[in-house]
Amino acid sequence: MEVVLTIAGSDSSAGAGIQQDLKTITAHGCYGATVITSLTSQNTLGVQASLAVPAGVVASQINAVLTDLEPAAIKIGMIPNKEVAEAIVDELKPYLQQHSVPVVYDPVMVSTSGYCLMHSDAIQYVTTHLFPLCTLITPNLPEAEQLGDTLAPYAYLLKGGHAEGDVMTDVLHLPDGTKTAFSSERITTRNLHGTGCTLSSAIASRLALGCDIPDAVSLAKTFVTAAIRRSVDINIGGGNGPILVD
Repeated sequence: MEVVLTIAGSDSSAGAGIQQDLKTITAHGCYGATVITSLTSQNTLGVQASLAVPAGVVASQINAVLTDLEPAAIKIGMIPNKEVAEAIVDELKPYLQQHSVPVVYDPVMVSTSGYCLMHSDAIQYVTTHLFPLCTLITPNLPEAEQLGDTLAPYAYLLKGGHAEGDVMTDVLHLPDGTKTAFSSERITTRNLHGTGCTLSSAIASRLALGCDIPDAVSLAKTFVTAAIRRSVDINIGGGNGPILVD
């Protein structure tokens, strides 16, 4: 069984973050290992508070996993501050120099409800030091606007869910200039909490199972679309409800 490591924040309502990552990884037949970067108090109505895990504890979690479980892929989500970003890079860089492990980074910056999840001092460090370690970066449109030209040299999936219209299009940009569009109809539902976490974890799982980047993205998109359809009429919480993976 392939191990997929997720390095991300905890969501107390379990619709996003570490909890949703684990559900997604398990649904793909992989074994999920975790490193928690932040504890958030949140539900379907939004994020009420967050507490960054000390950088030394983040580093020790990563070390514990990498020295024993041999992940076949790594997904990175919420990085709350520069110190945690430095701990992640310091632990992953030497490991990745010796092991060919794909890394998928979902740059979680602001929650859907507008809560800031990443300090500004972390952004420049991440673009300079973490991006070069990544196999694929998965920003949404607002995140891509904030990151600007720093994405250009890397493989990234520009997620189009924030755009207007009945058709949503994600565009995969590869360093050689190749672009591949993945379009799907917009599904009308209030239950979209955790879609970005689900997509990035699904991509990481597919990479762990041996897919190349375009196939991993395509299969992950199909997986997320099915999860959204499954969740249209569920009633969990009073706000932006979760999507149900299977």
